[in-house]
Amino acid sequence: MNRRDVLKALAVAGPLATIGGRLYAAPQTSTRLLVVFLRGAYDAANVVIPVSSDFYYQARPNIAIARPNAKDPNSALVLDRDWGLHPALKDTLYPLYQAGQLAFIPFAGSDDTSRSHFETQDSIELGQSLTGSRNFQSGFMARLADQLTDVKPIAFTDQLPLTFRGVAPVPNMAVNARAKPAVDGRQAALIKSMYQGTPLEPSIAQGFAVRDQVHATMSAEMQEADRNAVSPRGFEVAARRIANLMNSRYNLGFVDVGGWDTHVDQGAAAGYLANRLAELGRGLAAFAQASGPAWQDTVVVVISEFGRTFRENGDRGTDHGHGSVYWVLGGGIKGGRLVGGQAKIEPATLFQNRDYPVINEYRALVGGLFARLYGLRGDRLQKVFPGVKPKELGLA
Repeated sequence: MNRRDVLKALAVAGPLATIGGRLYAAPQTSTRLLVVFLRGAYDAANVVIPVSSDFYYQARPNIAIARPNAKDPNSALVLDRDWGLHPALKDTLYPLYQAGQLAFIPFAGSDDTSRSHFETQDSIELGQSLTGSRNFQSGFMARLADQLTDVKPIAFTDQLPLTFRGVAPVPNMAVNARAKPAVDGRQAALIKSMYQGTPLEPSIAQGFAVRDQVHATMSAEMQEADRNAVSPRGFEVAARRIANLMNSRYNLGFVDVGGWDTHVDQGAAAGYLANRLAELGRGLAAFAQASGPAWQDTVVVVISEFGRTFRENGDRGTDHGHGSVYWVLGGGIKGGRLVGGQAKIEPATLFQNRDYPVINEYRALVGGLFARLYGLRGDRLQKVFPGVKPKELGLA
């Protein structure tokens, strides 16, 4: 018998450990796990909003989301006394939060301080120490799969992501569909013709010219940051198909969603970021719905390479930052709350006087989640995240 055969035999033999009152067979894979990577670094502070912080409203005079107000549909949705949720997620993810099926982990991220999309994405997907040499043929999800029995992994990506590089081959399937401007060239020409010969003609023409220029510039930069990830709109379309495939054939998945590098005209309750969030929210809600009864034994972890600057920039956007907010969804999780270490949001607590700090190191919190979901302990967990002490969040 090789090691994998031994593990399978032990799993069949029956439960071997009790964790938090639950019985686990030696590493089992009854739980379906999907990791969603938001490439481009989404602006966490405008999604999970620190509504109790006066500093937040001082730092973002043009893009802040208003404090919760039942009479204002553009205000934040109440999460707890200190935090609110972007109103674009009201009809999709907010009901999951209220049902206890969604939790947020603020001040999360890696110790990589390069603020480079590529370097930090690599660091997170590898899940290795930043010191010493790194093995670019050993991603953390590949190492997780190697520690589980009866695992069926898949990457819903154009190319095999770094996180699934390892000894065993993993299939990948592209679900790419990049978003385009809402008004196409033909429609733009019609609109411009409507205002021809009027005082508004120059403004309309200039508006479309600026839009096209910004879209071309930002699309090129985002495509680099996104690494050809599916757009939020593309994810929305593909989410049900992903759920159906994971229902029938796979139990360990990864998908990356691009479009989050918001340096210019990010918007607040409405605008570019709000539109991307609405698409992502509809995709995640569709995935949950299409999962059916399997949603009770499904966990979705939403991560990003880093957060963005806490203060808005001169272009009414945000630049590359550090700490972010991670999300955990699932029918069986203990959600409806924010978990992990937190800090008061004020200038003195910002990392390098500009970003959220990282209090909840991602390998520790994801490792703690793996320990609860799969019963991984000791050496097995260390093989997934070497040298890391798992952090218990009480989500599973």
